[in-house]
Amino acid sequence: MKKHKQLVIVTGMSGAGKSMAANTFEDLNFYCIDNMPPGALPDVINFWKPPAQTEDVAIIVDVRAGQFFDQLIPMCRQLRENPVEHFQPPVVLFLDASDAVLVKRFKETRRKHPLVTKERGILEAITKERAMLADLRENADKTIDTTNLESEGLRRLIREFFGPSQSQERLMIAVLSFGFKHGTPLDADLVFDVRFLANPYWVPKLRDLNGTHEEVSQYVLSDPLTEPLMEKLFDLVEFSLPQYLREGKAYLTIAIGCTGGKHRSVVVATELARFLDASNYTVRVEHRDLAQRRG
Repeated sequence: MKKHKQLVIVTGMSGAGKSMAANTFEDLNFYCIDNMPPGALPDVINFWKPPAQTEDVAIIVDVRAGQFFDQLIPMCRQLRENPVEHFQPPVVLFLDASDAVLVKRFKETRRKHPLVTKERGILEAITKERAMLADLRENADKTIDTTNLESEGLRRLIREFFGPSQSQERLMIAVLSFGFKHGTPLDADLVFDVRFLANPYWVPKLRDLNGTHEEVSQYVLSDPLTEPLMEKLFDLVEFSLPQYLREGKAYLTIAIGCTGGKHRSVVVATELARFLDASNYTVRVEHRDLAQRRG
């Protein structure tokens, strides 16, 4: 059965973090629509039907919508009472912060509050906006107070609330074998040196083969050091990956190096990729230097 898409309405006080929230939703593969009049919600939802569109949707709505802003609560209520096919009921996320912090943020960024006029200063504009949003805040499904939150704290909360239920799906892992003689991969996040394992290169019948051949794989895996190495490598990776996920990392490259990149590193990289695949991570394996000539 196909999973129903999420529909998140992001609103709240100006300066409370809606732009950062929009960027985070985009990182979660949501399609984001900024400053959309609430009255257009039904048309957008009806358009977002398979197979035309597949993304979850986040819509940013705030006081810039002017007189149309009052339509938001009735529209959300309508969508809850009459669910649209392929969509979950809408979730209203309200971002808030203290008046003092909002004033400080506007002064630091030198951005203009949308309700500031010649007659109305920044504090008065914030007070007016807070009154305009009072009912919406009361009816929100989730409220995040960003007064004491750094940007990464807000991003983490949004990922926890709206990210994939299977967190492994959020991290794309590349396992790369390489030879140190050809250079360390520039994009590697983790590098492991396996040159201390027995080298098939010095076995004449294995020299012209590589780590994808069964004979070479058996030779490397039979080294007494290989099993404890793999156990420690698996333990370290198993510990580290959830920490990378918690920090919001989307891509991770694990590089396994030997001298030439043809034998030992290929075998170990293949075994690591199998372990990660069995652990329900999205993983691909690449053997960078298999095509390199000897010498």
